[in-house]
Amino acid sequence: MRGPKILIVDDEANIRQSLSGVLGDENYDCTAVASGEACLEALSRESYEALLLDIWLPGIDGLTTLSHIQELPAGTRPAVIMISGHGNIETAVKATKLGAFDFVEKPLTIEKVSVALKNAVQKRRTDLELERLREDTDWPEIIGDSVAVKALRQQLKLMAGTNGRVLIYGESGAGKELVARAIHRASQRANGPFVEVNCAAIPEDQIEIELFGHRRITNEGAVDYKIGKLQKAHGGTFFLDEVGDMSLKTQAKLLRALDEHRFEPVGAPHSIQVDARVIAATNKNLEKEIERGNFREDLFYRLNVIPFTVPPLRDRAQDIPQLANHFLHEFSVAYGRKPKELSDDALEALMLYPWPGNVRELRNLMERLVILHPQRRIEARHLGFDNGRRAGNAKSEGFSSLHEVKEAAERDYILRKLEETGGNVTRASELLGLERSNLYRKMKTLGIVPKE
Repeated sequence: MRGPKILIVDDEANIRQSLSGVLGDENYDCTAVASGEACLEALSRESYEALLLDIWLPGIDGLTTLSHIQELPAGTRPAVIMISGHGNIETAVKATKLGAFDFVEKPLTIEKVSVALKNAVQKRRTDLELERLREDTDWPEIIGDSVAVKALRQQLKLMAGTNGRVLIYGESGAGKELVARAIHRASQRANGPFVEVNCAAIPEDQIEIELFGHRRITNEGAVDYKIGKLQKAHGGTFFLDEVGDMSLKTQAKLLRALDEHRFEPVGAPHSIQVDARVIAATNKNLEKEIERGNFREDLFYRLNVIPFTVPPLRDRAQDIPQLANHFLHEFSVAYGRKPKELSDDALEALMLYPWPGNVRELRNLMERLVILHPQRRIEARHLGFDNGRRAGNAKSEGFSSLHEVKEAAERDYILRKLEETGGNVTRASELLGLERSNLYRKMKTLGIVPKE
């Protein structure tokens, strides 16, 4: 059985021949070509785990070839080791920036080449395995199997690896911060900081300093610096929670910072360069806030590159048992209590409750039950709802089954989204996280007639 497939690219025939022979004895499956053009042609036909690429080549040189290789899909891109008889530090740095795994100078020795190849192949396999595991975990932070949550996971999978700005819509407590952190952990900036600013929790006269920092002279004549949250997020993700509560003055400065990738701390004579991915979240309808003069339209379009809507808990009732049991287990472990279980009537009551505080309210309730409820089994009467069943949800009256309650809630939610979009089914499907064709089928099932 042959070992890892590698491609050797060198214009000297004797080097191609000797490397192929020696590495073949090391159990590598070797192919050799003489130019950058032939290299790219070979990569278009087959996948290789590693590539030995000479810098000085006829036609397109090795660095140009390397830049083309980096455009290949990650799963088919080989680990590249640059080789050169005229290497220098500047060339090595440039090759590394272009994505080369290693740089080996001529004259080549089997020891140097063998070690570099072994490490390159292992690194590529590890990276691919991590990527596979990341896909297999399928966003473990986001619990639930409802249609809305599955659609949310699919959207996240498509964009998490990009650098695009994200605007997350959702009611308070629905899990907007959870989604933002999940995006960060799955992004190319996962090793960088995740810095959060809650715009609604900071007084208006302090938020500009909190965001951008300040420089001021104290009474003793010393210089006092405060580093702003945006600067702390350099190289990572900057999360603006409840951005709709930001003042117009601060919005203007944030807009400039997003456009120029730099900002001036309050009172500072100089600007600071910053590189951070911006994720914003809001529980408000920003388009209506723009009409009211409370939010800048130009800032909205800077932030709203990739919009997401986190559904409220009442619209994903089928996820409630899974969420509730997850929180019960979490707090039982945290407080050293015996595991607890929810009875059938308790689960039904939880699913009928409207959850104005969304997932946060459910989490708080489960924590309270773990702390205060001594018995292992939790019944509906222990929840503190109205007789443990209707939970104050007047809309549930008159229905003969839980299925009817869910169907009515789903119909009401779709109608509200259609109303928000002026009857635009395409836009409503985006807000709901559904394919347009799926929304049409669901509307037909629920008896909703689209506007002409």
